[in-house]
Amino acid sequence: MLVLGLETSCDETGVALYDSEHGLLADALFSQIDLHRVYGGVVPELASRDHVKRMLPLIRQVLAEAGREATDIQAVAYTAGPGLVGALLVGASCAQALAFAWGVPAVGVHHMEGHLLAPMLEEQPPQFPFVALLVSGGHTQLVRVDGIGRYELLGESIDDAAGEAFDKTAKLMGLPYPGGPEIARLAEQGVAGRFKFPRPMTDRPGLEFSFSGLKTAALNAWQQCQQAGDLTEQTRCDIARGFQEAVVDTLTIKCQRALKQTGLCSLVIAGGVSANQALRQSLEQMLAGLKGQVFYARPRFCTDNGAMIAYAGCQRLLAGQHEGLAISVQARWPMDSLPPL
Repeated sequence: MLVLGLETSCDETGVALYDSEHGLLADALFSQIDLHRVYGGVVPELASRDHVKRMLPLIRQVLAEAGREATDIQAVAYTAGPGLVGALLVGASCAQALAFAWGVPAVGVHHMEGHLLAPMLEEQPPQFPFVALLVSGGHTQLVRVDGIGRYELLGESIDDAAGEAFDKTAKLMGLPYPGGPEIARLAEQGVAGRFKFPRPMTDRPGLEFSFSGLKTAALNAWQQCQQAGDLTEQTRCDIARGFQEAVVDTLTIKCQRALKQTGLCSLVIAGGVSANQALRQSLEQMLAGLKGQVFYARPRFCTDNGAMIAYAGCQRLLAGQHEGLAISVQARWPMDSLPPL
């Protein structure tokens, strides 16, 4: 089955062609970072308008790269949520219109299920069951995964997501949007131990997360340095390193607890923050001690992309799932409510 995948949940327009027999044939992505940087964050209306502008040219580009015609497409998959409603509607409307015109089925895909399954696009994909850490700007969740659609939520953030905390901390330090990669870049030059931030909720049992207090601790450190006239580039790097180490340690501790609780030894990390090299190294070291293995997607498939939507959609289409003609999206959508395959 040849599936066209469309991703428009936030500020990146992703398009991909996935073949159930031959794998990923082509993918393209347009990021709106430059559009939103001047505002310090995503402006929903501008995001929606830019998706409209980019969608059809990207579809033509992907078809050309794959050497396929529109008539070859057998189904269309699109992100139906969670995300920005206006942005989601662009992808859903385009997908349903194309599916109707071509006489093929369409299926709405859960954005986080797409992220969770992105490592399946690699040469050595994980095998079920495993524990998944979904960590991005909008989500921080630990999930037991026994199969596609067979999800058990183990714990999640009670306030800010990890990626959101990265971005907000970067903003208070005067770093450009998006802040996560900027924090990681500065942290490489930081001195370990100069700033010691708390590891939230690791001193108590459970698998819940909280990053708002950590963000406040970084703000207090920044303001104290500001009052002392010590806002050098090295100080900025040291704060970034202390903050990143706190986030990475917190995530690693909770992942270890989740593996122990479930009795599993395979961990998948997915979402934008999974591209963070310090996090990958920490989890690899932890899993090596447990004689387990950590899986993640290549960096370009960690952030939002059409390939993960095409793959996830293909699996559900092959199982007989598809949508009617109604255009429906969900800003909020619990992943454990998805039907199992």
